[in-house]
Amino acid sequence: MQMPNYLEFGTSDMESTKAFYIKAFGFQFVDYGPQYQGVNGETLEIGFHGDGDTKAPLVGFQTNDIAKAADSVKEAGGTIVREIYEFPGGRRFHFRDPGGNELLVYQYEEQG
Repeated sequence: MQMPNYLEFGTSDMESTKAFYIKAFGFQFVDYGPQYQGVNGETLEIGFHGDGDTKAPLVGFQTNDIAKAADSVKEAGGTIVREIYEFPGGRRFHFRDPGGNELLVYQYEEQG
């Protein structure tokens, strides 16, 4: 794994949130459906999800081997709070570190 390169925010109003970030910062969104929008930056990707009540930002780590990353998290004392699941373009899981922080690990699908 590498340093975090993904940040995800929750929103209860996707359209207003998109409009704000477009106007305030010039974001260009990638539409992954009505409940998820992405912003691809040069060194950091940002996502907005509208599928729950969580508003705390999620920090994400990219990996090339999602199963190995899940094993490493567990072996290091982390707790998987959302098992590996698919999202448009890849797979991910959520975990809680020993300090109680929820984070995620994701892997993009192989292209080609």
